[in-house]
Amino acid sequence: MALESYIKARRRQRDVLLMTHIVIGYPDYGRSMQTVEAMVEAGVDLMELQVPFSEPIADGPVILGANQRALAGGMTVSGCLDFAGKCAQRFDIPFVIMSYYNILHRYGVAAFADRMSGLGLKGAIVPDLPPEEAREYLNAMDRACLDPILLYSPNTSDERMAYLAEHARGFVYCVARPGVTGAATEFSEELTEYLGRCRAATELPLAVGLGIRDGKGMKYLRGKADIAIVGSHSIRTFDEQGTPGIRSLVQSLVAASAIGPP
Repeated sequence: MALESYIKARRRQRDVLLMTHIVIGYPDYGRSMQTVEAMVEAGVDLMELQVPFSEPIADGPVILGANQRALAGGMTVSGCLDFAGKCAQRFDIPFVIMSYYNILHRYGVAAFADRMSGLGLKGAIVPDLPPEEAREYLNAMDRACLDPILLYSPNTSDERMAYLAEHARGFVYCVARPGVTGAATEFSEELTEYLGRCRAATELPLAVGLGIRDGKGMKYLRGKADIAIVGSHSIRTFDEQGTPGIRSLVQSLVAASAIGPP
């Protein structure tokens, strides 16, 4: 099933879906897979698998540290793709790749897209590649029947949102605030207005990331977005509580997303 269709069908069951994020190879290959397993068993709807990179410019210290440890442990791009393929074969939810353009460029953009498609992945998030510079990538993703997931931010103009919507597929990643990953997000009227602009700009599902940590965030997004993205907080939870903590976190977030009044 196409990613957009899957999300819209799943949304008939829950007010807000949950997408979690891991850095492949953090803290090591085996525990990465255990984390994916725990998240899926706890009810996550889709997952973002990050290929570690030495300079992840959109990421804060928590995810940066996870990237560095995964690389120090010997994680390679090919190893990450193999890992992602095993996840797609083993678990019945969509998986998307997240990384930076240098990774795709060095691997070969068309070869990277073809590899993702052959492994059963659904799309990719490449935050440092604007569509004006992405013709090769967008064409390769189209040929491979994969979704290029593009980003909005609070500083994106209405005109720019409309332009990005012309090239986005699957869903749009709405960055909740300026800055890098990891810090808390204030659920304010300003954020509500921004998400309203996002909704007006595209018919694609909206996923909101940066700062979602608990049921309060999930409930805030009801009626404003389709997916909550939890990244840095899941890594912090793993560091503090291990796999049981991850399972408990996902269960609590899923419970908060059930259809009903806020």
